[in-house]
Amino acid sequence: MNFIIERLIYFLPGILIGLTVHEFCHAFAAYKLGDHTSREMGRLTFNPIKHIDPIGLLFIIIAGFGWAKPVQFNPQNLSNVRRDKAIIAAAGPLSNLLLAIIFSGIIRLWFLLLSHLLSNGNFEFVYNIMYSGFMIGLLTMLQYIVMINLGLFVFNLIPIPPLDGSHIVFSGLNLSPETEYRIMKIGTPLLFIIIIVQSQTNITILPIGNLVSLMMNFLMPF
Repeated sequence: MNFIIERLIYFLPGILIGLTVHEFCHAFAAYKLGDHTSREMGRLTFNPIKHIDPIGLLFIIIAGFGWAKPVQFNPQNLSNVRRDKAIIAAAGPLSNLLLAIIFSGIIRLWFLLLSHLLSNGNFEFVYNIMYSGFMIGLLTMLQYIVMINLGLFVFNLIPIPPLDGSHIVFSGLNLSPETEYRIMKIGTPLLFIIIIVQSQTNITILPIGNLVSLMMNFLMPF
């Protein structure tokens, strides 16, 4: 029970922030490109209730992957459908990358401040701060926010429907609507099969964890 509570405390802020900003940016991009569907559906907001899918959130907490409510838009309202669909799709993952950079920057600034205090001889003050339960918990939560958003960035760029990466790839290909529909139809089952196989075996099909670790080391090399 304690493990579940700790997981919720550390994971939930990153998940809520990551998914909410991700979906908001999809909606905002569509709105700026001329489609007001997302605004009419109340998706131009940072209120997580408007974006979070309860089942998808539960899957993320339990299984490590899940989904939010997809943002809908009308392609007929876009001036350049193929280009604009790619922009709308890319807006979500890029927002997660930006969030990861911002929060890793906050962590870096915090350690720079502590280093400055140490250089001025404030050893006891720094020790008391660094080893307080609140600060350890806060830094852990911030690190999870970075990690989760990097995970959302990498995962959503996979070119398998219904992930954003597939919409970006489709926008660059001259596929017929029928072909695109057939690919989209098999995408979700294929993605679930890949995730289940990877989680239950030692076979790495999608090296998401490895990529996230590399990016974490780059953003926070300490």
